[in-house]
Amino acid sequence: MFAIIEKQSNHHIAKFKRPFPHSVDTVWTAITQNENLQKWMGNLEIIDLRKDGKIHFNMNDGTDAYEEIAITDYAEQRVLEFEWGVDTVRFELSSTENGSILLLVETIHELTVHTPKDLAGWHICLDLLIDLLNGIEHTNFPMENWQQCFNEYQKRIGAVEKFS
Repeated sequence: MFAIIEKQSNHHIAKFKRPFPHSVDTVWTAITQNENLQKWMGNLEIIDLRKDGKIHFNMNDGTDAYEEIAITDYAEQRVLEFEWGVDTVRFELSSTENGSILLLVETIHELTVHTPKDLAGWHICLDLLIDLLNGIEHTNFPMENWQQCFNEYQKRIGAVEKFS
């Protein structure tokens, strides 16, 4: 399921919606506990999980380099929002009869050449999260799948820009 990308008044939003046959508690744990988080988004490390807390984006390049990311909104088991450069990324969880729904919303202030890369990255990371919750762990990032998603998001961004 590719993200829906929409133009708002002065920004764009990309929405990824993923249903899970798992409880909110199970998904929340996978998103917020480092031993799980780093299995599907290896660069992120939660340092202080609360509103105005912080996350590290680790470069994973053999140095200890990282960027500090501020948590801008937080509600236990429901919302985790953080800075993503000049943009924001927001995870929202809700219960369903069959498990839960995760909504990831990236608020994008300016579409750039990097935007489809980010969207492809989130797409693949969400696929890795789904696999993790289903008992499958990946040791390598699936670059071929990322490349296919990147190509698709380039087209989608182009279409959004054309009609903006």
